[in-house]
Amino acid sequence: MPINLNHNLHQFQLKNGLRVMLKEIHTAPVTSTWIWYGIGSRNELPGKTGLSHWVEHMQFKGTRKYTGEDIDNLVSRVGGYANAFTSSDWTTYFETMPSAHLHATLELEADRMVNSLFDPEEVETERTVILSEREGSENYPEFRLDEAVQLHSFQSHPYRNEVLGSKEDLIGITRDDLYQHYRNYYQPANAILCIAGDISPHTVLEEVENLFGGIQSVPMNRSIPIPEKTLNHGDLVEMEGPGEANYLEIAWRCPAASDPDFFAYTIIESLLSGPSSLNMFGSGSINNRTSRLYQALVEEDYAASVFGDLSANIDPGVYKVFATIQPDGNPGAALKIIDEQIHQITSSELSIREIERAIKQARALFAYSSENITNQGFWMGYASSFADYQWVAEYLTRLSSVTPRQVLKTAQKYLREDQRVVGVYRASNTQEGS
Repeated sequence: MPINLNHNLHQFQLKNGLRVMLKEIHTAPVTSTWIWYGIGSRNELPGKTGLSHWVEHMQFKGTRKYTGEDIDNLVSRVGGYANAFTSSDWTTYFETMPSAHLHATLELEADRMVNSLFDPEEVETERTVILSEREGSENYPEFRLDEAVQLHSFQSHPYRNEVLGSKEDLIGITRDDLYQHYRNYYQPANAILCIAGDISPHTVLEEVENLFGGIQSVPMNRSIPIPEKTLNHGDLVEMEGPGEANYLEIAWRCPAASDPDFFAYTIIESLLSGPSSLNMFGSGSINNRTSRLYQALVEEDYAASVFGDLSANIDPGVYKVFATIQPDGNPGAALKIIDEQIHQITSSELSIREIERAIKQARALFAYSSENITNQGFWMGYASSFADYQWVAEYLTRLSSVTPRQVLKTAQKYLREDQRVVGVYRASNTQEGS
């Protein structure tokens, strides 16, 4: 049976600009509450990278009403779970809890929209935590290679920056920088409140009005970058360092999620590297063993593993293919195999059968990622952050309408050698050919 994501969906907007999306799901006495802010590393300026992620951390350190411990206990004591995430395009906070405790969740989110303290001592403690997080990531060759490839994939657009921020910027950012960022972006007109689960929309909307309706929105100073639609150079990034394997990463420009090309590109990803879930909470999985690159690289012993990553962004981003090369393997040989597969896709139309299989896999993964209440809450705000809710409601229909001709034209448009970045990491303690 087709998934009807519009079923029992209610949308509102308060006078202060807060968008509210409510979805009735009466399968269990549970609600998942998400609040999405239109701020991510995409809106950060040079010298201040990492601000959005750091502000997210500070939102768990306390307000005038709740201590950091209170915030933790509010969820854990009733068996719920909560988290927050910062991406290039957005920051989001969520709590999935028994529906009887929805009021407490809403009260918390309304409070920390305006009353987070940013205590100077907590700021310094968190500086140490985030720097340690950054330094820990740098211990992994995959992180260092990916960051280098990302930097080369954009000339000036902030998508080139790591969401964590650069080490230099993290050292220099002040408490005032963080607080000003928070006061500028954390306001109703820049937020979407999404609630899915066992709710009565009329009652919940009344609660939302009472808790959020009195919060003022003010003119926002937003940095909006110029999109980079093409990647006009075929850069090679080479690195060497400690490790047990060699790595190969290739990045091509991909369209913004709202671009009609995105759906054909999704099928290209499924064909080449296997489908990847856009939903971080997707249950179930689809392995990529039928993908072209798995069969050509892993099954033929050119690589130990291969996967792809296509993300849905406001502006054109990148599609990446990442391969772990056998310790005695040759990244150059793996790249040649990838180029052969790309040539096959861009030189002639694929068979309807292969396209149908790729569509089937992408549809199945989407279905897995839409099956529980937390997922439903996620999709409401996520799709609305870069397009609108109809993007996800029509996702399966638009995938199914992709034709072999569209796949060919989209591949020819984006998967070009002069519009990609190739990154190679060679482990210094392995021996392999050039």
